[in-house]
Amino acid sequence: MEIDSVDGFASSLSEAGVEYTRTTAREFETALSAAIELPAVGAPLGLDSVSLGETDVQLPPTPRLLLEAETGVTRVHGGVIEHGSFVIQSDEAGTEPVSLYPRKHVGVIRASDLQEDFDATASWLDGEFQSGRDSAIVATGASATADMGKIVDGVHGPQTVHAIILTDR
Repeated sequence: MEIDSVDGFASSLSEAGVEYTRTTAREFETALSAAIELPAVGAPLGLDSVSLGETDVQLPPTPRLLLEAETGVTRVHGGVIEHGSFVIQSDEAGTEPVSLYPRKHVGVIRASDLQEDFDATASWLDGEFQSGRDSAIVATGASATADMGKIVDGVHGPQTVHAIILTDR
C-alpha cells in the first residue's frame, strides 16, 4: 500500500512542478544535502527517525536566518496524494514561516502521512483541530499569483519546492 501511495504522490508532485526524493531514514542526510541550497534554515522536524541536528541546516529559525536563507526545511505533516499538496501545521518551532520565506522550500514527509484526497485530508485535519491544533496551510507547488495580469511565481512564498519522502523501504 505504501508504494502505491508514494508513487501516486510522486506523480502528482511532478505534475505540480515539484522535485522529489524518495529516501529512507538511513539515507536522509544525503538526500537532504542534495536538495538544499545554502544557507539553509529549518524548524525542528519532530520525527523520531530523522533530525536536522547533524546537517548544514541552521536551527532554530530567527528573523535574520529567515532573511538570509536560500532554503527553508520543514516537516510536512500531511500530503494530499491526488494533488501533490503539502499540509503544514503551524507550531511554536516556526514551521510555517520557514516554509514560506526562503526562496526554496524542502518539505520532509513520511509516506505514512499521505492522504488520498482532500476529503480524507479534511477529516484528518478535523481530528487535528479538535485535539488542539489551531491552523494549517495547504500548499501545492511553488507560490504563484495572477494578480498582476500574468502568472508570477514566488510572490507569496517559495519559488521552488522539493519534497523528501521518507519510506520504510
